[in-house]
Amino acid sequence: MKIRLAVSLVILAVITRLALNLLPYPPHNFSPIATMGLFGAACFDRKWMALALPFAGLFLSDLFLNNVLYREFYTGFTLITSWWIYAAFGLVMLLGWVTLRQQITPGRLIPVSIGSSLIFFFVTNFSVWYEGTMYPHTGAGLSACLVAGLPFLSNTVLGDLFFSSVLFGTYYWMLNRQKATQQI
Repeated sequence: MKIRLAVSLVILAVITRLALNLLPYPPHNFSPIATMGLFGAACFDRKWMALALPFAGLFLSDLFLNNVLYREFYTGFTLITSWWIYAAFGLVMLLGWVTLRQQITPGRLIPVSIGSSLIFFFVTNFSVWYEGTMYPHTGAGLSACLVAGLPFLSNTVLGDLFFSSVLFGTYYWMLNRQKATQQI
């Protein structure tokens, strides 16, 4: 039951990510991506599943989004748009692994969710500065890039807090419900 439920919730997060992008005006950065990484790292007992399932969810949803929904922005088939996103995702999973494996409580989950937002913010904005030409490759250029990204940070934080509440809350609610019905 535990594994099927966890897999189902990761699949639901992937479907939600896709559905949000199908909205006429999708909310920028309000996404379950980081939560998939945190959830996988914290809730799958098998290490290979903790890594493989969230990464597969990210990769497969990226394939659809980049090659179907947003194909006009890319030339040809796009396998990976940015390795930086996958690096940030891996760091979020590491954060979840280190902080949530032993015990998941709201007092731990809230700061970890916000931490995952900050990881995505800093890694992805650093990549724009480092690989792009919009900002000079100076400290001032990096600062300008980070400031330009600030309007997107609030939706990232709200999305991570919301989806963490939904995924982890549903998971533990369902597990407790199952235990209660078995005791009857």
